[in-house]
Amino acid sequence: MSNEKTKIGKDVIESLTLAMYDDPKFIYREYIQNSADQIDIAVEEGLVDSIEDCKIEIKIDKIERKITIIDDATGVPREKVLPILKSIAQGVKDRTKHKGFRGIGRLGGLAYCDRLVFETSYAGEETISKLIWNAKELKQIINDRSKKEDAADVIDMITSLETDFEQAEKRYFKVILENVSNDELLNEEKIYDYLSMVAPVPYKKGFLFQDKIYDKAKEYNHPIDEYNIYLNNNQIFKEYTTTIYEGEKHNKKRIDEIFDIEFFDIKDKSEQLLCWGWYSISSFLKQIPSVNIARGIRLRKGNIQIGDEKQLVKLFREPRGSFYFFGEVHAVSPQLIPNARRDYFTENEKLKTFEKELRKKFKELYELYHFSSKIRSEKKKIEKLTALKVEYKKKEERGFTKPEEKKEYEKKFEKLREEAEKAKEQIERIKNKVSNDEIKSKIVKKITDDIEDDAISKNNIANSNNNGKPKLLTDNLNKLNKKNRKLVGKILSIIDNVLPKDLSDVVKQKIIEELNK
Repeated sequence: MSNEKTKIGKDVIESLTLAMYDDPKFIYREYIQNSADQIDIAVEEGLVDSIEDCKIEIKIDKIERKITIIDDATGVPREKVLPILKSIAQGVKDRTKHKGFRGIGRLGGLAYCDRLVFETSYAGEETISKLIWNAKELKQIINDRSKKEDAADVIDMITSLETDFEQAEKRYFKVILENVSNDELLNEEKIYDYLSMVAPVPYKKGFLFQDKIYDKAKEYNHPIDEYNIYLNNNQIFKEYTTTIYEGEKHNKKRIDEIFDIEFFDIKDKSEQLLCWGWYSISSFLKQIPSVNIARGIRLRKGNIQIGDEKQLVKLFREPRGSFYFFGEVHAVSPQLIPNARRDYFTENEKLKTFEKELRKKFKELYELYHFSSKIRSEKKKIEKLTALKVEYKKKEERGFTKPEEKKEYEKKFEKLREEAEKAKEQIERIKNKVSNDEIKSKIVKKITDDIEDDAISKNNIANSNNNGKPKLLTDNLNKLNKKNRKLVGKILSIIDNVLPKDLSDVVKQKIIEELNK
């Protein structure tokens, strides 16, 4: 066996830090994850009574191009600063219990700043320890292909430790990124939106179903970890709402609402809980537009999002399926372990069971929004009848374009009335068929509740004035003789034939108004 010592080159540092992730915003998740773990440890060690007693503060200074993330949990003892904060992939945490455990995430900030500083003070010690990583120099060393430095030697070259006095009762851990190079990381609005769905934060106060979710979590004996996290003094909340919007973020309108949520769980063969979750119930008018930040069913472990909003799309029958819902899948099994990039779980038998059973559940969700589409399709047939009667009444008052138009309306009305009667019968059959299905019954009721019992009989034009000649638009053209009125009538008919209906009505009305001046 060779006695030559194994060498690890400098490029491994780039692989584990500078080139580890695609999305720069991940650094916020990594630092929050570490802070959350330390808050949990502070509770375990009796430093605080609950996680509510601690907070994580993020400061973004766009002018100074500086980011600071600080928690008031445990801090790091002076003698452990170098062993813990200078090492790479030497995590000391329990992977089955803690949110972060590999010991590489904290160095992610090296890719996006000139200096990365870890500043900490431990309760009972009168010392501030500052471990400084010269990220600018690190990039220069890695990019210099003329030298083949050892990874450990490079780390020694670019790090330095400073200490100073601190009050003994102070305890904190602070991450500082100086001269940040990435503009997106300094965009407060974007970072808030990102963290509102990625970080382990509480539900927005206006979300009406949060108590149901909390109660269900307690029922499973897996309370949801929630931390007080602030961005430039504004507390961050999950962006779940009961209203679904379309449009742009600052110019949106309501199109649907969440009127209930449903829960589910997945267990393995030994009845051990792998995950539990919830999803929203609405009219499922269409895919929830992207202006709704919380759209899609999100995957979480320790209440921190795994991957992005598309992570579970692959388990749906059709890619769009996830985006008909708000919802969460909370993975709770210790065997569902986030991978190094935290964009999914490591491969094992528990993951295979998780995916298999979740596919079955998502098939039910696929059937749910397709069921809703069928109900809405039948309802539209009744709405078309109502709309035609309103249109017919306006025609009677203002006048028809030509005498034949009235008969055309009556013929069209009879056809729509027959379709509406069949639609109403179909809705009743569906109601009876799903009477034992609580979720589908709720959807039918929500969609059809505003259909009146006599909706079809009320929409009858048989009682309209059918005697004599129908009133024509040209009848009011008193300034024109019969011949000219007839000519105008022909022109109006041509307009009907060549223009869309809404535009045609506007143009015809304008012509009549002009000719009456």
